[in-house]
Order: sequence, then C-alpha cells, then structure tokens
Amino acid sequence: MASVAFTINGQAVTLAAEPNASLLWAVREQIGLTGTKFGCGSGLCGACTLHVNGEAVRSCQTSLQSVAGKRVTTIEGLSANGDHPLQKAWIAEQTPQCGYCQSGQIMKAAELLAKTPKPTREQIVQHMDGNLCRCGAYPRIASAIERASKEG
Repeated sequence: MASVAFTINGQAVTLAAEPNASLLWAVREQIGLTGTKFGCGSGLCGACTLHVNGEAVRSCQTSLQSVAGKRVTTIEGLSANGDHPLQKAWIAEQTPQCGYCQSGQIMKAAELLAKTPKPTREQIVQHMDGNLCRCGAYPRIASAIERASKEG
C-alpha cells in the first residue's frame, strides 16, 4: 500500500491504495463521491469522466498514484449549489433520459467550455465524441452545451 495525497473538489486528501488502484474506485468507495459512474471499465464510454488539473480523464483508466499532488474535480465539485451553467442548461433542455451518463457528459462539456467558451455545434459534436449515451440524447446534450455557452 502506498499513500497518495491530492486535492479533490478543493479538499486535501491522502488515501492508502494498492499500486494498481483506479481513481474511479478511490473516489467512489474511499471518498464516497458517487456522482462519477462506472460504465464500461475500459475507458470507452465516458461515464466515469472527471477532471485532473482541468483536463477531462476517464477515471476508470487513471491510476490513483498518477494524481498525486494534482487537483481532481468530480461532478460534485463542479458547483457547490448545482448552479453551474451546464447543470442549469441540462435541466432547461430536459437533457437526461435515464441520466446514467450525464455526470460524465457534463464534465466533458465543462472541459470544452473552459477552453472554448463559445463553441460551434461542430466543435461540440467533435469534442463530445466518445462520451456515449445509450438513450441517444445526443441532440439534447449538444443543445444544452450551446445554451450553457450563451448563458454562462
């Protein structure tokens, strides 16, 4: 077991972990933040997306050791009150159907808006490619991102 110190949602933490422990399971099981979802476990679906130093990563494929000394942000840390422009746009556009992929979708979209505050529809579609939605809510996801870019 090794100790790994990092910041999650603005709070310093130190966790004991096996060398191959994934960030996803540390966040969910050791820290208790369950907004980040387990999807495929292979880094293919995006349900587990969160940010490490502002970059969207697939936490199921990110080792806990690799985030030592870094800033991790989960969906819970995106906004203390759930009033991030993306979260409000998601509600206004009635984006989720089942909702399972939505935290990963929002975190991926937040990365885009941080880098490109006023993206085109094409940029949105290209950036979000790879974050899967089994319900097929892609048009509503893109519309919510467009709304957030205008209101944010």
